[in-house]
Parts: sequence; structure tokens; C-alpha cells
Amino acid sequence: MPSVLSLADVSRAPRQSGWLDTIIRGDCVAALEALPDKSVDVIFADPPYNLQLGGALTRPDQSLVDAVDDEWDQFASFEAYDAFTRAWLLACRRVLKPSGTIWVIGSYHNIFRVGAALQDLSFWILNDIVWRKTNPMPNFKGRRFQNAHETLIWASRDAKAKGYTFNYDAMKAANDDVQMRSDWLFPICSGGERLKDADGRKAHPTQKPEALLARVLMASTRPGDVVLDPFFGSGTTGAVAKRLGRHFVGIEREQDYIDAARARIEAVEPLGSGTLTVMSGKKAEPRVAFNTLIESGLIAPGTVLTDARRRHSAVVRADGTLASGADAGSIHRLGAKVQGLDACNGWTFWHYADGAELKPIDALRAVIRRDMAGLE
Repeated sequence: MPSVLSLADVSRAPRQSGWLDTIIRGDCVAALEALPDKSVDVIFADPPYNLQLGGALTRPDQSLVDAVDDEWDQFASFEAYDAFTRAWLLACRRVLKPSGTIWVIGSYHNIFRVGAALQDLSFWILNDIVWRKTNPMPNFKGRRFQNAHETLIWASRDAKAKGYTFNYDAMKAANDDVQMRSDWLFPICSGGERLKDADGRKAHPTQKPEALLARVLMASTRPGDVVLDPFFGSGTTGAVAKRLGRHFVGIEREQDYIDAARARIEAVEPLGSGTLTVMSGKKAEPRVAFNTLIESGLIAPGTVLTDARRRHSAVVRADGTLASGADAGSIHRLGAKVQGLDACNGWTFWHYADGAELKPIDALRAVIRRDMAGLE
């Protein structure tokens, strides 16, 4: 079962790992301040929405709607909510890695104020995602449109952030090889997934569906990444992270929610490593210059390269260029020149001899990339 740490426990924990896969009990800002700088890959935040309910909500038959009326969702004013938002976002920004990203979910009550705060604090908005609900709660009074969606904002730490994770190819493949859009269709959390207390009531009023969190994590994290949820609630983020082979850390101040989250996460069986490999395309692979092959000794100056049919040949020069007769240039430029074309992918055009077999130099680039990734 996940450990529960106090703020004092966090400060004493080993700085690199003692707080991983735990729930920290306490105020989110204070708990965030106890975590190491730049230690988190992705943050998923489901903050109070500040629903501003003016009284009990009833159906046309006067039955009471189980709405969010908890103390933690109540603020004295918009100014108080804005101050709270800036405080936790600033604390999140400190623990987020330079290449990390943050997701914040909300409704029309708060998401625009959160978005403005994100921009004011130098976060860079990458997308807004519309979660369209297949089974939303009706508008009982019939005086407004039915609220059928919530909005997620996805942002990097700043405008110049590089290297953040977006598993574009995996998302496209999962969407029948069509680029995934920013409107997602999921049902609200209900049925057997909805946690209940001993009296059969909702264990948490705003529990999010696991399918929504799974898409967030599959899109923006890799196995082994650290996912932080500063408003942990019933532990959806932790449950999904554990199942998908990610580390989690949750922050929650309500003991009842902590108890429900711990039991829930304990019951989760992680998926096998073979099912967690993230599909990636060429864009996601690290850039390797042809000269790197020479520097690493995989190919030597003076080596003769040819095309697959041995119609054209070129000699590798020490500076990483190729020479063919009076012409010289990069693997791409010379490949295009000898064919009389405007462009050429030199990695697949030029081949080297491996015994009696010709192999594309792209095979040598793959060796470099495996080394960069720390693979055997």
C-alpha cells in the first residue's frame, strides 16, 4: 500500500526517491515546497473549481442533487481564488523539470482564471483540450445550455522549453492512424469505477475517469517518469500511473480521501514492461550528424559508399562530407547531385559494405541512437 508522508517526512526523505509513489498529507503549497527543485516530469492538477453554489441544487421533482458543496471548494472572492491559484502554480513551476509539462482541468467557473494565471507566470500553453462528456448532468432549471464538457490546459514550463514529451505517433496510431484532435469523448466516472464510502455515497464528488488520465499520461509521459498530482483526491492519477509504469506523488489534506486512494492504488496491478513501450516516429528520435559516425569509429575516412545498386559511389572524408569525382558535399546534397535530383535522404541512399552485404548507413545511425538511449 502507498506510504503516507507528513511534511516532516518529506524533508527527511532521500532527495531523489524517498518521496516517490507516496501520498503526502498536508496543504499542497507547503508540500510542494518540501519537494526538490526540477524533480517532476508531468503535473496533473484538478484544483477546486470554485463553483460558487448559492444554495442547495434540486431536480424538478425537488429531490436534492449531490453537488460539490465541500468547504475546500469555497472561496471568499475571485481575488482569494486567484491568489490561491498563483500560489500553487508557482510552487508547481519550481518542482517541474525544464522539459516538463503541466495539465490543469477545470470548468467554466475557473479555467479561464487559471489560464490567465498560467500565462502571467510564464507557462506556455501548448493546447486546450475539451473533454466532451457522453453522459453529462442535465441543467435542471432549463435556463442555460447543458454543461457537457470540461477543459484541460496543457502547458510547458516556459515559451523556450524544449524536449517536452509528446507521444505524437502513439496518439495517432491509437486514433486509427489519424492525427489526434483536441476534443476527447469520455463518459463521466460512474458505475463500478466510482468509489463509494461505507454508506454507499460517493467517496469523492469530482472523481475523474481513469480513461481520461490514461490518455493524458500516454500522450505526455514515458515509463518511469514522475507524475505529480497536487490535489490527489481519490487517487485516480496514482492508480493510472502505477498501472502504466510511471511513478506518482500525490498531495492531499483530507484523510478520508487519502484512505480511499491508498486502498484503490494498492489494488492496481501494473502492466508488464512489454506492453508499456511507447510507439515513436522519426521526429521523436535524437538528431545524429553523419560526422558522429566517423568520430565514434563506426565508419572510417576513406570508406567507399555506394547506392544500393552500386551505380554511384563516393568516398568518406575526414570532415564528414563525401566526395564523388569533382563534386563534394553532405550525404544528402551529394546523394541528390549524383542522381540529378533536388533532394535526397542520404541516410537511406548511401550504403556501406558489411562483408558481401550492402547496408544503409542509417543502420549505423541506429547504433548511435541505441547508445544514446542507454540500450544494449
